[in-house]
Amino acid sequence: MGDEGDSGAIRSYRDLVVWQKAMDLVDAVYELSSRFSAEEKYALTSQLRRAVVSVPSNIAEGYGRQNLCDYMHHLAIANGSLKEVETQIIVAGRQNYITREDSRVAWGLCQEVGKLLNALRKSLS
Repeated sequence: MGDEGDSGAIRSYRDLVVWQKAMDLVDAVYELSSRFSAEEKYALTSQLRRAVVSVPSNIAEGYGRQNLCDYMHHLAIANGSLKEVETQIIVAGRQNYITREDSRVAWGLCQEVGKLLNALRKSLS
């Protein structure tokens, strides 16, 4: 969480690989949800996009609090939002808005971000 002096140190939430991958997930989900039918624009599309933006946002907010308890709380919220994204991708597939192949990149990023979040949470506890 701190700002160490060496060049490999984490100076900002933007230096966290988990935040960077979560931002990649945002891009993938926005691209994926652009394939949904127009009637889903204010339903699943909107809900999915809000949930995916919540993941890196909570990682950043928790980091910015500079309090371990707050940080852990926000990482837990990010993890919950990630599970929401996964569920909504499954819903989109079950409703035939996307194919399994369409969701491959976003799903893979969900799994990667989940592992990184769990590793960060373990390293902080």
